[in-house]
Amino acid sequence: MQTSSDRHEYPAHWEADVVLRDGGTARIRPITVDDAERLVSFYEQVSDESKYYRFFAPYPRLSAKDVHRFTHHDFVDRVGLAATVGGEFIATVRYDRINADGLPASAPADEAEVAFLVQDAHQGRGVASALLEHIAAVARERGIRRFAAEVLPANTKMIKVFTDAGYQQKRHFEDGVVRLEFDLEPTDRSLAVQRAREQRAEARSVHRLLAPRSVAVIGAGRTPGGVGRSILTNLRDAGFTGRLYAVNKALEEKELDGVPAHRSIREISEPVDLAVVAVPAPYVPEVVAECGEHGVQGLVVVSAGYAESGPDGRERQRELVRQARTYGMRIIGPNAFGVINTSPDVRLNASLAPEMPRPGRIGLFAQSGAIGIALLSRLHRRGGGVTGVTGVSTFVSSGNRADVSGNDVLQYWYDDPDTDVALMYLESIGNPRKFTRLARRTAAAKPLVVVQGARHGGAAPQGHAVRATRLPHATVSALLRQAGVIRVDTITELVDTGLLLARQPLPLGPRVAILGNSESLGLLTYDACLAEGLRPLPPSDLTTGASAEDFRRALSEALADGGCDAVVVTAIPAVGETSAADEALAQALRSAATAFPAKPVLVVHVELGGLAEALSAAAVTAPQAGPKAPGTAGGARPSPLSASPERGAPRRPAEGLPTAASGDPESDPRLIPAYPAAERAVRALSQAVKYAQWRRDAGEPGKVPEYEDIDEKGAAGLIDGLLVRGEGLTLGGEETGALLGRYGIDVRRALPAPTPDAAVAAARTLGYPVALKTTAPHLRHRADLGGVRLDLADEEQLRRAYTELTELFGTPEELRPVVQAMAPRGVDTVVRAVIDPAAGAVLSFGLAGAASELLGDMAHRLIPVTDRDATSLVRSIRTAPLLFGWRGSAPVDTAALEELMLRVSRLVDDHPEVVAVSLEPVVVAPRGLSVLGATVRLARAPLRDDLGPRTLPVV
Repeated sequence: MQTSSDRHEYPAHWEADVVLRDGGTARIRPITVDDAERLVSFYEQVSDESKYYRFFAPYPRLSAKDVHRFTHHDFVDRVGLAATVGGEFIATVRYDRINADGLPASAPADEAEVAFLVQDAHQGRGVASALLEHIAAVARERGIRRFAAEVLPANTKMIKVFTDAGYQQKRHFEDGVVRLEFDLEPTDRSLAVQRAREQRAEARSVHRLLAPRSVAVIGAGRTPGGVGRSILTNLRDAGFTGRLYAVNKALEEKELDGVPAHRSIREISEPVDLAVVAVPAPYVPEVVAECGEHGVQGLVVVSAGYAESGPDGRERQRELVRQARTYGMRIIGPNAFGVINTSPDVRLNASLAPEMPRPGRIGLFAQSGAIGIALLSRLHRRGGGVTGVTGVSTFVSSGNRADVSGNDVLQYWYDDPDTDVALMYLESIGNPRKFTRLARRTAAAKPLVVVQGARHGGAAPQGHAVRATRLPHATVSALLRQAGVIRVDTITELVDTGLLLARQPLPLGPRVAILGNSESLGLLTYDACLAEGLRPLPPSDLTTGASAEDFRRALSEALADGGCDAVVVTAIPAVGETSAADEALAQALRSAATAFPAKPVLVVHVELGGLAEALSAAAVTAPQAGPKAPGTAGGARPSPLSASPERGAPRRPAEGLPTAASGDPESDPRLIPAYPAAERAVRALSQAVKYAQWRRDAGEPGKVPEYEDIDEKGAAGLIDGLLVRGEGLTLGGEETGALLGRYGIDVRRALPAPTPDAAVAAARTLGYPVALKTTAPHLRHRADLGGVRLDLADEEQLRRAYTELTELFGTPEELRPVVQAMAPRGVDTVVRAVIDPAAGAVLSFGLAGAASELLGDMAHRLIPVTDRDATSLVRSIRTAPLLFGWRGSAPVDTAALEELMLRVSRLVDDHPEVVAVSLEPVVVAPRGLSVLGATVRLARAPLRDDLGPRTLPVV
């Protein structure tokens, strides 16, 4: 490590694991004096051409002086970082602070010269781009604002690294060298480039796990029934298209169930992309080392005995991830159920699921193996029998989620052409800030439905190491919905909603037509629509004797009606000779729905197994490949739990996502989802309506306004001066007013009144009428307890009020009374902002008072808040009518309220040191508003956040 003469301690927080362009991982860390041998070995493996590009001259080897210079850093003016794989250097970057003349310098000089060197074997993997992100973040932390780099014109790869980074830059050519200068302040373009690279790299890392060309099951035993043997059998039976190997130290045979068998992965002569590890936890490190040395790209660890088993297991889990990342491998698990990919080009069932799910368009992610089984089972049952042929594209059960998480799978699904709808069961969210960012982007392209487990347990499940949030679950849910996530409460709702979104177009609005052959079922559906906030039309009763043609005609008329956005068809068992048979009714409904592809149709059926099967059969109009399965009749397909599709069979057109533009039933048949209860159908439809509205709103996301009177630099200087006093600082009244004033937020003065005479003097200063308040914590903002006296018009009233307060509640020292000028009458509200350690910066709004607190009537938005966010925030609380003239009262100035919230949002977004702001009460009058109370809390900004360089979670 560094010597005692160095100016700074080793900056461990600069260490990071990153995912590279090809999906592999590397570790980035500071270079120290202990790295001399590694540096020399690294340099020997670099080509002469790359050395020439780095030093502008032939430079076959490093001198002792060079090695000393490149390994001795002060971590302030001279910094070097290395990217490592397997503990060895694959690339380096360094900066040296310089002055205006290009000579070595110290602060306050804010420019540095930067240079890279990447081993030839690792060029093209995005190593230099990742190093640039990290060295730029280090430089900003050390007060450097600008980089300069000199590059030979022929070194086009390195020039591209700089030009593609997205920073504002200048370029000029002098003495045969291209000199690049660029500011390190992140720009919209540099952040967009960083996010795009992150998405491609993380998606590629998941793709390597889900689409391997070869798989080795390590721990596959001779005896059937064990975990390893079961996974090997499942892979073989699913028809995996790549090479498959069984590995077990105890194996003497050369084959196991027809699969080539080996005692060690080292004995396999060909590359292995994926290893499924099913050995006891104590033997896993040896297996991981062998896999890393063999060049395995990723691991699925089903072995248990890790963080779910206690502190020792948690440390074992950390070491597992560290060891795998050392070799550039990513891990699903440990304690994982496995992964599935139904693509005919892959057919991977590296899981404990005994049957391969039907191919389809729904992606599944579950942190729990038990819930993963339940999801697969329900989609088998619902996807095959009740509502058509929709199945699964990919399935990931992450177990303890030590490495690959839901965020990584979202990155993969975002541009996966085989996935149209994403369903996720989450018991914890390791990085909610990143999750909401990814969810917002994913939801803009395809629906994302999430059910959260362990919502009320107060702690993360065993095995999940996540940052704790101080926000209530309802608040986190609201923030997820703001990001476009369809948040449901149960697994049943998850499947119900997912099947609707996979099979029907999004509704254009909340107007719902209801028709069917049961008046009672129609009324139940009508009531359910009202309860879910939909706008149902009066139900149309076709009577119990309705024929299939009656249903077709009624559905066609409803779909043709411009006043209807969706149709719910209710059906009970056929009664009478003229009643519709199941198959005829299903065909009639599909025929009508196909003619109007822009509106969703749902069916509520009561004990109509035949109709459910008929709806499935009616949906499959394309010719079916291959002979009928034995024991099946007519057009019915075999149960997915008893047979799987032919290996390599093309995906049926019916599995595509319907679009309004497609009207050809052969290429885009309508899959009509059926539900056994009106409430379930309507709840799924309600979720689709809300999501569709979010999609429309996301098309016009709003803007973060600029205000000319905001003094950002002045606020920054004030904050820096205040933080000199220490961490976790709550500002006093004068300081709070000064800081908020820099952002155009005026707080009404409140003068202390420790005695009656002081209260009178304060009132004279402010002018009558005044208010007398207590500021003791137990009475603050509690006018209902009598701690506030309003409209005191003169000295006599003020002294009388002072006496009453002290007689009722205690001494002035206990009450801390203040005097404040009266504000115009209006509605008392609360505006707050807080930096949550998990969710990030959140703006909250509600009405002031005990009733709102008791009911939890607060609305929340992620910061930065746009003008559209502010408008919706004001209208999101249940008590919002009080702001808009409820029962004849005067409407208040909501435009001023929205502007106040936007200014608070800007303050917190511009200055991460502002960790909490509370404005209470904010009295909103018919014209203008008054901020009567304010508190601000400051703390040092975090060294790294979601806006920093790409990095995998720390283990």
